[in-house]
This record gives sequence, C-alpha cells and structure tokens, in this order.
Amino acid sequence: MPSFNQSIFHPAVFFLTGIPGFETYHAWISIPFCCLYAIAISGNSMIWFVIITEPSLHEPMYYFLSMLSFTDLGLCLSTLVTMVGIFWFNAREISLDACIGQMFFIHGFTFMESSVLLAMAFDRFIAICNPLRYATILTNSRIIKAGVAILIRGTTALVPLLLLLKRLSFCRSRVLHHSYCFHPDVMKLSCADTKINSAFGLAIVIATAALDLVLILLSYVLIIHAVLSIASPEERKKAFGTCVSHLSAVATFYIPMISLSLVHRFGKHAPPLAHTLIANIYLLIPPVMNPIIYSVKTKQIRKAMLRIFLPKLI
Repeated sequence: MPSFNQSIFHPAVFFLTGIPGFETYHAWISIPFCCLYAIAISGNSMIWFVIITEPSLHEPMYYFLSMLSFTDLGLCLSTLVTMVGIFWFNAREISLDACIGQMFFIHGFTFMESSVLLAMAFDRFIAICNPLRYATILTNSRIIKAGVAILIRGTTALVPLLLLLKRLSFCRSRVLHHSYCFHPDVMKLSCADTKINSAFGLAIVIATAALDLVLILLSYVLIIHAVLSIASPEERKKAFGTCVSHLSAVATFYIPMISLSLVHRFGKHAPPLAHTLIANIYLLIPPVMNPIIYSVKTKQIRKAMLRIFLPKLI
C-alpha cells in the first residue's frame, strides 16, 4: 500500500476524513454513529414494511411516506461502507470512479427526498383544500407515475454533472472534508477551470431542492389560508395536526442541507471539524428523525406497528 504522500497525488485516489483531530478515538466515536445508522435503517425499514403489509395504510399519504422511507434508506446505505471503513479500519482511500458512484447515489437520493416532500405537501394541500376530490385526484395510477417521475427527476440531471466532474484534472491535495464524497468538496480539489461545473451544479440545485422548497412553502400558505377559513376551532386544530409531521420532516431535511451548502460556499476559513459535523448531520439526522416523527405523530402508523410487531400488547 502506498504511503500517504505518494498516494495523495495519484491521479485516481482521494482521502476521506473521519473526525479531524480525534483520529485516535475513531473506534469509540464509531459507537454513536453505528447506533444512528441502526436506528435509521431499522426505523425506515419498519415503516416501509408496515405500509406495504398493512391494508389500512394503502392510501396516498402513506404511499408517499413509504417513498420517503425508501430515500432515507438509500441515503444511509450510500455512505455506510465508507463510514465503517474509516472508523473501524482507517480505510480512507477511495478512487475517483468509486467517488463518482457514491456521489450519484447520495445526490440522487437527496433530490428524490426533496421531490417526495413536495409530493407530500401536495397531498396535504389536496386533503385540506379540496377533500371531496382527494380520492379522484390522487389515484393509485397517478401515485405510481409520480414515483417514476421522482426517480427520473432525481437521477437524470446528475449524469451530465458527474461526467463534467470526471473530465477534471486534480493536482492539489486529495483530502476531502467528509467521510463520503460530496460534489462541491471534490470539485474544489481540481486545478482546472470549474466554472461550468459550479454553474451546472447550482442550476440543478435551484431546479430541484430550491424550487421544491418554494413550492412547499407556497402550498402551506394556501393551506393556512384554507384552515383559517374553517369556523370550528376543533376542525382547525385537526387540520393543522395532519401537517405537523410533514412540516417537521421538511425542517429536518432542509435546515441541515442549507447549512451544509452555506458552509461549502462561504465557510472557506471554517475549521475542518465544522465541515465534518455539519456534513454528518445533513446525512444522518433526516433518516434518523423521520421514522421517529411519523411513528410518534401519526396514530395510524403507530397502531399498525404495534399490531405487527407487538400483537400481544394490542
């Protein structure tokens, strides 16, 4: 195995980063990380399984929730191997091709999750603002088409973006700031002109995550307007209650994502530890929190999980 100084300028090798300054404690630090991965994978798998096997949950809202769990599972599994490799075996090296493959899945599942959250906002908008037409608008065939569109939207634009990255030459330090490959992080290490890459990457983010967030906020402006027109306080409370889980999921997803983007764009002088912590929060918090949010806040999910996994208690 080549030494660090020899490998750092190898044309196809990058070095991932664990927790800077705490390398000797990686084995201990891996324990909470492994717990978070276990919670995320088991929690999302349970929700996915419950929605598929429980007939009472075969409704549009829960179909979209199953899509959210699928994207969260994809995000976790996309980084699990490199995370375990760094903390347990100090396996920091990753080839450019492997790095591009990991970026495809990480960014693809990120954009898909953004699209799913938008679809869930549309679901809440129809349920509250036009409840009589809810079943005729959100039919099974339309939900399937929405799922296919989310998949295509989340992956299509990434192919040219990653091909543009592959053509770059890298002659600077090959040390990445995270325990996984992240497009802005890899792009900064190139010694070639990256204006096209940066502009195209920004255009993709604006056309996907940023646009989705604007439309989600717009849908909730309309929802709030519709709810405030309801005369009964109990009905208002019930209508707002159906949105709490989704709003929590939106905040859990977008706040870390925006924070990581700001750190990469404006935090050139931020300590490496800040980059690493925000990157791990961005990747792990949504998959960990979403199953907790929906199992606690959604009575139907909670009851179905108890029926399947704790039938004696029921």
